[in-house]
Amino acid sequence: MYPQNNKDNAVREIIRLERLEKTYYLESLEVPVLKGIDLSIYNGELIGIMGVSGSGKSTMLNILGLLDVPTGGRYFLDGQEVRNFSDNALAQLRNAKIGFIFQSFNLSPHLTVEQNIEMPMVYAESPKKVRRERARELAERVGLGHRLKHRPRELSGGECQRIAIARALGNSPAYLLADEPTGNLDEKTSDEIMELFTGLHQEHHTTIVMVTHNPDLESLFDRVIHLRDGRVV
Repeated sequence: MYPQNNKDNAVREIIRLERLEKTYYLESLEVPVLKGIDLSIYNGELIGIMGVSGSGKSTMLNILGLLDVPTGGRYFLDGQEVRNFSDNALAQLRNAKIGFIFQSFNLSPHLTVEQNIEMPMVYAESPKKVRRERARELAERVGLGHRLKHRPRELSGGECQRIAIARALGNSPAYLLADEPTGNLDEKTSDEIMELFTGLHQEHHTTIVMVTHNPDLESLFDRVIHLRDGRVV
């Protein structure tokens, strides 16, 4: 399934991987992990990446998030090939183009909800007034506009994940990269978080790439990319 093509949401390629490879070198030992991945992801898609431990999911996640670089092949993000970018350029691209959502939330415990949501915008040097307004707008979108002055320790796990999602949306990234976002939550809260993701996908045409072990989520995705032994199957 691909997003509908209309004037407001013309279909375009967000991610393209061409024969992507990743090999780790441990002294004289070569460990190939990704073995020629070809993949395109388009704006407005909700994509699942699934596979058993050791299939290459974590490595692919790190490369998609610009936290690691491939040893072969090409990676295009929103039309830009990232192979020859410097570390500083990759960091800037990562902050501008990718919204990260982690299993363990990764919120700063000493900052308020509002300040946590603002963090990517601070790195992007957005004006204070702009990022405050954006933080409040996003907190409302995830149903926590009344929690702006609270700190993470005063929130439930589900509320922390909602704030993490709001933070990831701060710079209007090309796509959200979610790493097991319901892994630390109970079933009821997991369902609520997945409803939020599907709502973002359907109502705001947010592009989401989610790594998960949970086969029960498979029916929610537009497409599922199954990895096995470093290859798409």
